[in-house]
This record gives sequence, structure tokens and C-alpha cells, in this order.
Amino acid sequence: MTLNYALVHEWLTPKATGGSELVVREILKHIDADLYALIDFESVNPDSYLYQRKIGTTFLQHFPFAQSGVQKYLPFLPLAIEQLDLRHYDVILSSSHAVAKGVLTTPQQLHVCYCHAPMRYVWDLTFDYLNSSRLGRGVPGVLTRYLLHQLRQWDVLSANRVDYFIANSKNTARRIWRYYRRPAEVIYPPVEVDRFPFQAQKQDFYVTVSRLVSYKKIALIVRAFNQLGLPLIVIGSGSELSQLQQLAKSNVQILGWQPDAVVEQYMAQAKAFVYAAYEDFGIAPVEAQACGTPVIAYGAGGTLETVRDLRHHQNQGTGILFPQQTEVAIVEAVKIFEQHQKKIEPEILRTHALSFHPKVFQQRYLAFLEHAYQEFQTKNS
Repeated sequence: MTLNYALVHEWLTPKATGGSELVVREILKHIDADLYALIDFESVNPDSYLYQRKIGTTFLQHFPFAQSGVQKYLPFLPLAIEQLDLRHYDVILSSSHAVAKGVLTTPQQLHVCYCHAPMRYVWDLTFDYLNSSRLGRGVPGVLTRYLLHQLRQWDVLSANRVDYFIANSKNTARRIWRYYRRPAEVIYPPVEVDRFPFQAQKQDFYVTVSRLVSYKKIALIVRAFNQLGLPLIVIGSGSELSQLQQLAKSNVQILGWQPDAVVEQYMAQAKAFVYAAYEDFGIAPVEAQACGTPVIAYGAGGTLETVRDLRHHQNQGTGILFPQQTEVAIVEAVKIFEQHQKKIEPEILRTHALSFHPKVFQQRYLAFLEHAYQEFQTKNS
């Protein structure tokens, strides 16, 4: 029996190129699925693997400025995703970090959700969002709080439309249980480790590669290295670029956006990769380890599962984890790394990174789908 698959993701735009989009791409390599999203501006992008592909969208596709950030229409996202008519599919696959899991399905359809994170701005980041936005104060603040309250209720309700959850990390699985009271199978996302060249001999500089936005905490890294006086290369673009250029001392180079080949070269040659963001998984630290480059990272979220602290893993360590997102903690971690770096064996880092290879994702994801479908059929027979 040939099954009909639909794959639902939040949004597809040239600016959306993170880990969740890599999961979508990998799934489509192995499953012949029709693709749906709130908005799609990738199928008209000649540089995209989705160029000229037929993609189903919602009414948000025609809203002004949707391409630059459909999140501005947050109150409409649940309504929009529920307008996708997927009744003629046997299996619904969702890749969700906001509302994709909320599509409407029938009791005869299997729905498997790969969850990158429960909707962070209505759960974990609620108070950060309210405190940093002018919409969090005064009369608008009351309305914003009510909207977030309504979104939380819808988010829990829509979780009941999913038959099986897959989480991208143990950290995400714990949050799925906290907010939805649903178990989740942990299958790490695919990391393109083959793209990153292994290099055992390192040069005397540190590197960080990131979007230059506030939650990535690049300013903390720059301030820490201003104190340390050690060479740091910062690669990436974003709203904080000019601020970081003004902040950086002479030992810190802010290179802005760079092509892939340049990124790979710096990642491979660096003494260590520095990472201060809280992420549900975090692909960049794994990419660095694929190069044989150790990682100095904030020890929370996904990095607890991808970086092995040198102080606690004899002969198997891949970096140093620091406990707080502060300049002091980063400075201390770099000093500790300088003391312990001779213990690092780059080949061990590469081997560790290979455990996140796309082939591992492929095998585990497809095996889980087969198991889920068989169990679903048994329950419904």
C-alpha cells in the first residue's frame, strides 16, 4: 500500500535557514511528501532546493510584509494553520516550533510531529518578550498578556492533535512533557558534518559564528574577549552588527556575513568555538566539533547534550561549559580552556560530531515512522 504524505512547516523564506529547515530538507530527501507552510517565498527563489516546487500556503501569504516576518501576525497564526485542508493524506508530518503541529486531522490520519521547541514566546520567553517590548507595557501590555494567554491555551489544545511527538533534544522533550504532558522520542536533527573540513592543527584565535541578534549573546562574548585581550573572529549578520563593531576592541574582528567557504575555513582553523546562546539543540557547536575544533559554550539546553566538558570526561572531552550567560563566566571558561586544551584530541571531536550525521537522523526518523504507523494501525483496527 502506497501512503500519501503531507509535510507541514511554519514558514519558508530565504531568511529562514536554521536547524528546522534542515530537518524539512532531510525529510523530503527520503519521503515523497507534499509540502505546506503558512507562507512560502522559497519556491520562487532560484537558489533554493525548493525552487519551482508546488507548496500549499495560507491566507497569510498575501498579507503585507509577510515575507520579512510573518511572526508580526502572531494572533492569526493558529487560525491560518487550521485552514490547510489535508483530509486526503494518510500521514501528516509536521516540523513545528510554533503552530505547524496545529493542523486539523481526522481520526484515520496519523500525525507525527518533529518538535524543535514548544512555542517559546508564549512559554519560556514570555517575560523576556514582555519586558523587552513596548507592547508589554500599559494598556497594550494588558492586551499582549491576554493574547499570550489565549495562545498558550491553543498551544496545549493543538498538542492533542498529534499522535506521536519527536523532540530534537532531551531538553525539548522535557519541555514537551512540562507544557503538554506528552512523551516524546528524542531524535537529534541532522547536522551537515561532511561539509566541515577536519583540521588537527589549529591557529591562535577564537571564533564565533552566529546571527547577530540579542538572544545569541554575542555582545557578551565580545565584552569578555575585550577583557581577555585574546584574538576573536566574529562572523555573521543581524541587527546588532553596528553595535558590535563599535563595542569591539582591536583584538576582536567583526567580519559580518561571510560565504560558506570562509566560515568553514575559520571554523576549522580556530583554537576554539565560543557559544553563549541558550538553544533547544544548537547546530553550530556540532559543526565546530566536526572540524576538530573544541567548543566553549553556555552549559544549558542542547549544549549539555552535544558538548562534553573536558573536566568531567577523561580523554573524551570536547570543550568547556560555563554556568551563566555573563562576561565573568565566559572569561573564566576561556582561562580554564587555556589550561586544559592540551588534553584535547581533535579526532575524538570529529568522531563525536559524526553521531549527529544526517544518515543517523534518516535511520532513526524512518524507523520511528514505521513503528508509529504500525502501532497506529493496530490501535485503529
